[in-house]
Amino acid sequence: MTGPTFPALVLPGDYLGAAEEFLPGHGTYEDRGRIYASVLGTPHLDAQDRTVRVEPRNAIPEVRDGDLVYATVDELKTAMAICTVIATGQNRRTVPGAPEGTVHISKARDGYTESLSSEFAVGDVILARVLQAHPSIKLTTAPANLGVVSAHCQVCHALLTVGRKDLVCPRCGHREHRKLASGELSNRPGPDGDRAE
Repeated sequence: MTGPTFPALVLPGDYLGAAEEFLPGHGTYEDRGRIYASVLGTPHLDAQDRTVRVEPRNAIPEVRDGDLVYATVDELKTAMAICTVIATGQNRRTVPGAPEGTVHISKARDGYTESLSSEFAVGDVILARVLQAHPSIKLTTAPANLGVVSAHCQVCHALLTVGRKDLVCPRCGHREHRKLASGELSNRPGPDGDRAE
């Protein structure tokens, strides 16, 4: 048995099917036994449970398990860094509501970490993976491709650049250490597109 064919793109209010035939899913609504699209997007039919849904074209970014996100480090505690999730890593769209996330000391890098202050500093922008999105956001920067992508000097607040073994402030010469994403701070743009050069 084949299902109905939908257009490639539907508008809010477009008819998708009868409620006797399908169940309304995400991005749809039911009115008087008829199912309509509630968002601009691509319609899909789940053949197993006969649910019709619409994947939004420009959905509001959500934080989900496994996602890459950009976050700013707000506070360092003994066992965790408290961060504000600012954007998704895939399309760099701002996450509404500025949700709070945490990086536990055991998830900051592979191997043993004595202190989070040797991995991050308040104000750093990190690229992290979401280990858990609900009920609270738990992040990791342990893989080599994750970590700090933008950092400022703790002395004069200039943007740091990568030196031979650590980060160097081009203004005052102060040297600092961070857990860098792929070991490259200067080649990675932050969520707003600027580079630490």
